Amino acid sequence: MRRMRDIDVHDRPREKMVLKGAVSLEDHELISAILGKGTPNRDIISISREVADLLQKEDLPGYDQLISVEGIGQSKACVLLACFEIARRYGKPSDEPTRKITRPDDILQLPEITETRYKKQEHFLVVTLNGASEVIQSRTITMGLLNHSLVHPREVYCDAISDRAASIICVHNHPSGNLEPSSQDIQITTQLVQAGKILGIPLLDHIIISKTGITSLKEGGYL
Repeated sequence: MRRMRDIDVHDRPREKMVLKGAVSLEDHELISAILGKGTPNRDIISISREVADLLQKEDLPGYDQLISVEGIGQSKACVLLACFEIARRYGKPSDEPTRKITRPDDILQLPEITETRYKKQEHFLVVTLNGASEVIQSRTITMGLLNHSLVHPREVYCDAISDRAASIICVHNHPSGNLEPSSQDIQITTQLVQAGKILGIPLLDHIIISKTGITSLKEGGYL
C-alpha cells in the first residue's frame, strides 16, 4: 500500500491545497483531503480513486454506494455526504456551461481560440485548467511573429500561477494555413515543458490552429 507519508510533501492533497488552492486538485485528491487517512487494510489513495469514479454531475453517490467501497465506513460516508449536501445548498451554477478539455479538438469550444484561425498575425494564447481539466481562463500572451524571446515562460506562466492552475494548454495560429510545427514552435514547446515541470504546472499540449484545421504537438510526440 502507498501511504500518504510516502508521497512527496508538496504533492500531498492538503499541502497542495494550501499552496495552490482547491481548484488545483483532481477529484480523487479532493476526496483524499476530505477523508484524511485510509484503513489498516487499504490506503487513502486507493479509496479516494474508487470514490472519485462514482462521482457524476447531478448524480452524486448515496450512502449505500459509498458504504460499498472497501475502506469507507459509516463515518467516512457521512463526511462525504455532508460535503455533497453543503455543495448542493450553496453551490451556484455558472452562467456559462463548463468547458472541459480532454482532447485537442475540445479547444474549439473556446470562441477566442477559434477566432484566431483567420487572423493575419500570429497570436499565442494560454488556456489555464483546474484539476478536473476544466477551463479557468484563456488569454492572448503575444501577437506577431513568434520567437524564443517573445514567448517567455514568465509571460506564459504568470497568469497560470495567479489562477492557481493545475495545468495549461498553449495555442497559436498559423496564418499561412500550414499546420506543420516549425523548429521555433518545437523549441518554444520544449522550453515551456521544462518550465512547467519546475513550477508544477505541466504543459498538457501545444496546439497549432489555422483555417485548415488543428495540430497537436503532444500527439506529434513533441511533449
